[in-house]
Amino acid sequence: GSNAVFKLMKKLKAFFSWLNKKGITSNMPFVGVELGKEQFGEPYYITLEERNLIASAPMPTKHLETQRDIFIFHCFVGCRVSDLIKLSAANVTDGILTYTPHKTKDEGQQALQARVPLHSVAQELIKKYEGKDTKGRLFPFITPQKYNDAIKDIFTVTGIIRNVEVRNALTGETEIRPINEVASSHLARRTF
Repeated sequence: GSNAVFKLMKKLKAFFSWLNKKGITSNMPFVGVELGKEQFGEPYYITLEERNLIASAPMPTKHLETQRDIFIFHCFVGCRVSDLIKLSAANVTDGILTYTPHKTKDEGQQALQARVPLHSVAQELIKKYEGKDTKGRLFPFITPQKYNDAIKDIFTVTGIIRNVEVRNALTGETEIRPINEVASSHLARRTF
């Protein structure tokens, strides 16, 4: 989509600027080029009532129950899924989740530790899955893509199918879609 192109072009422009400042090249291909701006749709999220409905709804399989529990925990902590799948018991002390967001650190920005007080429901979920993951993580994670697929199924099972406005990444146009078709792990971040 256009946002991905704009991000890459900004990085390339900065790279050429750095090369020029270092005297490695005098080539400045972006001088006078207007790159445009990233565009984002209006964020959508689930309500507390919808979150609680998901948390309490019986799931048809153990797999969906586990992914539902991970999603509910995710709604209570709001971290990126890449950080979520790395969390272990060592990240939790006295009811506080502490971790270093890796995307920020990986982009060269100053890495700050995130400290999130855990809601009692989040603490109960940690206890429920204590010792269940063979790698010592808080939860028995699956791949992020399968997690996103399970989230869509969970929304369908619980009957949360209301329409939301989403921005089509390829066309840039706003579309109306059922939330169960577009729900993903990022929805937990926005809900948080």
